[in-house]
Amino acid sequence: MAAAERMVVIGGDATGMSAAAQARRLKEPGELEIVAFERGRFSSYSACGIPYWVSGAVPERDELIARSPEEHRSRGIDLRMRTEAVELDVDGQRVRVREQEGTEQWVGYDQLVLATGAVPVRPPLPGIDAEGVYGVQTLDDGQELLDGLERGVEAAGGGSGRRRAVVVGAGYIGVEMAEAFVQRGYEVTVLEKAEQPMSTLDPDMGKLVHEAMCSLGIETVLGAAVTEVLTDNQGRARAVATQDAEYPADVVVLGLGVRPATALAREAGLPLGESGGLLTDLSMRVRGQENIWSGGDCVEVLNLVSGRPQHVPLGTHANKHGQIIGANIGGSYATFPGVVGTAVSKVCDLEIARTGLLEAQATAVGLRFASVVIESTTRAGYYPGTRPIHVKMLAEHRSGRLLGVQIVGRENAGKRVDIAAVALHAGMTVEQMTALDLGYAPPFSPVWDPVLVAARKAAAAVRTH
Repeated sequence: MAAAERMVVIGGDATGMSAAAQARRLKEPGELEIVAFERGRFSSYSACGIPYWVSGAVPERDELIARSPEEHRSRGIDLRMRTEAVELDVDGQRVRVREQEGTEQWVGYDQLVLATGAVPVRPPLPGIDAEGVYGVQTLDDGQELLDGLERGVEAAGGGSGRRRAVVVGAGYIGVEMAEAFVQRGYEVTVLEKAEQPMSTLDPDMGKLVHEAMCSLGIETVLGAAVTEVLTDNQGRARAVATQDAEYPADVVVLGLGVRPATALAREAGLPLGESGGLLTDLSMRVRGQENIWSGGDCVEVLNLVSGRPQHVPLGTHANKHGQIIGANIGGSYATFPGVVGTAVSKVCDLEIARTGLLEAQATAVGLRFASVVIESTTRAGYYPGTRPIHVKMLAEHRSGRLLGVQIVGRENAGKRVDIAAVALHAGMTVEQMTALDLGYAPPFSPVWDPVLVAARKAAAAVRTH
């Protein structure tokens, strides 16, 4: 009887364990041995839920864990925790791993899955590594942050005094962490070096987010490039400095985005894109390799609207990548065609969403377009609880093809972006969108849904060009 093929997985979260689980469904242990390495303490968890755990909306850490290491092992996956991959030998088909206590060994593979994720951007500034400064990407990061907050409360004698949080960066991570600290009763300052928050939106839509954040009591300082984290005589963060001012802080959170964690791949000579993410084919196989696969936050994917590769670190894609990799290793067949760039978030009761291209992205790839903005309401205007919503839509000149949508509004605004995401996948024009048969009742929408109002205005705009 032939020896079992060995699948080695580096990374025990969404992509890695989805790949392992899917491959195990398709092949028995006698056919495929699966060994996975995770350098942290947790497996298969929702990193997207960390801000809501920090805020207290999710009361228990374990509610974010979909499957524990013990559960994976019971299903025939040899998952080894607190074990880091430190070197990859592509020619020898082996990985050198280091356990927590420092013991190292080489592990051979027949199939390798690189699911190393992403790491928070941490600029080389004075004081950036001080106690009280946190990046929030993994469950371990979230636990470290909460443990640090608890120590701070104890040091302050129970936490009855004023508590101040400074969030550096006003992207998705930044605004979600700002909300988390508002919910915890902190005075929150957000420092953003750009002229508007949310660089994932066009400036006019980002301005709406800025106005809303200020109205929520979140001091949002724009054009504020951080120069230093100031520390006290015990080496703990006490303030964040910009060129113009200092902002006192009991805790500092970095919300500057993430970059692909691909140092291992880079040192092994595997192909990387402009963002530093691994390059793969449609089957999620690393380009130029027969038996190395990758997915999740450490890869670049194709943007179906622009036709350009892009780093899109989202759990939705990571889980899909894992399913595809596992299917292919398990003897089936699956592909990942690309993304349209859909994302949704919120800060307190403000919902923020986008899909497709921004104006700058459309211009960068040579597209000519019309852009329109409409203001409407989330429900029929006369229905109790209706809230304002702004929708921006981009459409290509002449063809009228939908290029992108951005939404900023209150309750029930954000998920409307899914209408546009489906339209983008289908290659619809804005004229075609105006005929969409969407659900209507006064508690849910005006008779003309705001997305369709924007489509009508965009259709008229492209007809005049």
